[in-house]
Amino acid sequence: MNLFALLVESMAASTVAKFLPMDGAMNKLLMAMLALAFLTLAGCSSQPATPAQTEKPQPKAADLETGRYAFQKLYIAARGWARDAQPFRLESQPTADSRGKDGKSAVWRASFASPAGHGVKPYVWSGTDAQDAPSRGISPGNEDSYSPSNASTQIFDIGFLKIDSDKAFEIAQQHGGDKLIEKTPDTPILYVLDWNRTTNTLIWHVIYGSSRDDAKLIVDVNGTTGEFIRVEK
Repeated sequence: MNLFALLVESMAASTVAKFLPMDGAMNKLLMAMLALAFLTLAGCSSQPATPAQTEKPQPKAADLETGRYAFQKLYIAARGWARDAQPFRLESQPTADSRGKDGKSAVWRASFASPAGHGVKPYVWSGTDAQDAPSRGISPGNEDSYSPSNASTQIFDIGFLKIDSDKAFEIAQQHGGDKLIEKTPDTPILYVLDWNRTTNTLIWHVIYGSSRDDAKLIVDVNGTTGEFIRVEK
């Protein structure tokens, strides 16, 4: 018996002896009961508290979306920057958890121009926590100067964007993409949407590869009608 238990028993005995002057047998019985009660309480109070078990948070799955879905969110953000903001480019970005299959991506970037403000500004939508991707949500980029004569910044009316990236992927698959993916399933697929001022056409460029330069195949699809235009490469 430890020191605390002896102390408790001694206190119990003295308490009984002081307030319960009974015969010897009854005294011993009551002292034993009191000592047992004190020891039980002491044992309960001396047990260390068990820390609460907390579940480890599970990583959130990536949100894979089509180009038009992401564009609508980015367009609203751009209008907050400039009321006359008009798009001139929309493109996807492959990540560790998104390779561009089925016309969807976890990261989309849209670039806008403000003719009145003579500026351009990109916005990025991200639906992933991958290390090679921007933070989730919408992030603005740095503003730059705008030149309406620049071929790479030809703005277009959003009314022309009627065909989504998943449909563009479907058309591209019918023109060589399916065979390429069957042969090399891990090939990343990029989507770039821009305006061709020569033909006055909004075009989806479906790029099979990590960039336009090293692409194995590039298929152009009309962003308004969904018609196949040509195979670039």
